[in-house]
Amino acid sequence: MEINPIAVILVYMDSKGDRLLYRYPYTSDKSPNNQILPVNNTTLQHVDSNCSLASLTQKKRHRFALQNSDDLLQTQPLSSAGNIAISKGGHLQGFSDDVLAPLFAVKSQLCNQKFELKVNDVRFVSHPTLVPRREQHPQQQRSNFINQLNNTATGVVVTQQQQQQPQTMLVNIVFALHAQASYSIVKCYYDLSKRLGLALKVEEQRVGYLTEETVLMTRTHDEVSSQQLPLEKAFDLISERCSLAQSLKSIYHDLCTTGLLNATINQNLTLCFCLPAKAHQLHKKGSMVDPETIDHCLKSLKPYHGMLLLVAVVELLDCIPPSAARMLFQLIEVYTPLMSLQSMASDADLSIEHVYKLVSHLVYWAKATIIYPLCETNVYVIAPDAPLHTKSHLVEKFSARFPGMSLFEVISDFSLPTSIGHLTTPLQQSARQGILAQMVLWMLQHHLLMQLHTYVQFMPGDVDDSNSDDDDDDDDDDMGGGGEMESASLMDLAGSILGQDDLLIAGRSSNSDDDLVAGSLLSLSSQPLPVPHTSRRSITEDRFSAGGSTTSENIAAQPSSSHKSNFSMTASLSTDNCDSIDSIEDEEKIKELLQVFDEADRPAIRRIPASANLDDLSLMVKLYQAGYFKSEHHLEEIMYFENLKRSQLLQLLDKFREVLIIYETEDPAIASMYNNKMPGEW
Repeated sequence: MEINPIAVILVYMDSKGDRLLYRYPYTSDKSPNNQILPVNNTTLQHVDSNCSLASLTQKKRHRFALQNSDDLLQTQPLSSAGNIAISKGGHLQGFSDDVLAPLFAVKSQLCNQKFELKVNDVRFVSHPTLVPRREQHPQQQRSNFINQLNNTATGVVVTQQQQQQPQTMLVNIVFALHAQASYSIVKCYYDLSKRLGLALKVEEQRVGYLTEETVLMTRTHDEVSSQQLPLEKAFDLISERCSLAQSLKSIYHDLCTTGLLNATINQNLTLCFCLPAKAHQLHKKGSMVDPETIDHCLKSLKPYHGMLLLVAVVELLDCIPPSAARMLFQLIEVYTPLMSLQSMASDADLSIEHVYKLVSHLVYWAKATIIYPLCETNVYVIAPDAPLHTKSHLVEKFSARFPGMSLFEVISDFSLPTSIGHLTTPLQQSARQGILAQMVLWMLQHHLLMQLHTYVQFMPGDVDDSNSDDDDDDDDDDMGGGGEMESASLMDLAGSILGQDDLLIAGRSSNSDDDLVAGSLLSLSSQPLPVPHTSRRSITEDRFSAGGSTTSENIAAQPSSSHKSNFSMTASLSTDNCDSIDSIEDEEKIKELLQVFDEADRPAIRRIPASANLDDLSLMVKLYQAGYFKSEHHLEEIMYFENLKRSQLLQLLDKFREVLIIYETEDPAIASMYNNKMPGEW
């Protein structure tokens, strides 16, 4: 898709008529016989004085074509190789000035609005502007009054229409584009034509600039035509004499080279304009960046984002006009790629909204790009479209920027997703770490690296509840059997100390305590909470209060005379009751939190051990309700908006890894700017 304009045309019309005053480039390309090509598909090719088609003898016919006299009356088909409107050199051809002037000298009803015309392979875009003439000075009005008196004295009758000069004039700056140009490119050229018309209107009202320039151009055309010189000679003289023609010529060259304009109209009014589709190709060749894509990216700006300048600070300051906002200089003074936009706004004493607008201007003008502030945890990988062939100009540019370093050697560390922290060690000098950071920034400026962010997706398992319960019961049975085998020796050993009934009670109590210590979620959900056994606690307390006696007679003799044992028993009962009450409350809170999830997803979350922790489950539910687990928010965004540390978030993801899936990819909003490719570009 062609972005460069084919030509720029200036058409002027007043009461005296319309005229094409200037166009650039004005080199006319002609056919081999110096015959101008037709204007449209239905026009016959040039017919000579003998009424024979001269081009038929030049154009090679197909060997199977039949000779037919009726072919002279039919439209000749156009070949795809021969373009009737654009020459091989990219210049406009086939349109004479006498044809173009009436096309673009539109009526007043079509002025001050968009004008678009497609003829063959050319699309003309402009904004016709009505410009009122500047009021005459008192001296000019006095001279006109004296001339009117002289004409009256000599008997010359001057009508009222002749006395009044035309009050308005039409100026139309037209851009000729390729017909395949996208809507965004056409819209940008229309905006430029509108701005130029407005600038000429302002200068006309100020000093009558447009009137002077058009009069000078008209005189030059009359002079050249009287001498019967070619039309190109008139355009050459106009380029030398008229500042308006020089400005249009400069605008054309800037659009074709950089896409950035900084033109001065009449040495007074500065016109700044950016063609994003062209300007962003200076930093990444082949990319197709539309204004709509930039707007979509800038709408996703967040305070935690950062800014990376694509040009040197000195170069940026040189291209900023003196009339620029003072806030822009304040932002540049505190700029660093290591800080977020919010931090820079605080240091520059600006509001975050103003920083957003300033950064948006820099991004639109291809002076900066959006990144995440550089830190050790950032993960980078080689961009899939990085120009890393051996003959790339970036190889020498990198060696000139970092002497003694090889681009291929440095960037090979990022063949797989790697964080900066993995490439540095605490034993390295700070200077070495600084050089690595500068090299990473350089590669980001040239779009050789892209940053990967971690996204989270909530995806519970599809295991049936019945199967999971059966499996868990089987596991409990197996574990219970093992527990009985392990406790067999202990039961035999205690047979001589405790009675059979007491031994059974103690065995059941110990099994319940073991289940609690193990933290089994299924045991908490499927079995009642453990209740302390009075007999076991009294036996134990009496045994310890007796000074470690191991005989059953001593144990049986204690209850009638142990006041201290009764107090200990009461204290232990109250403590266990408080623990059971807290457990019941926590269990109720956990059930309430689980209601947030779908009924089919609750068993999968319930099986996770971390769900028994009220704090972990509360944070999990909070992030789930906020919509952070839908692969739309990366970790840095979650950390910023929820005020979390990276370690906290990573621990939570690890605890619930059975239902949370994480993956790494680039930020879609930022990546969309440079992922659009021009047709035919890799």
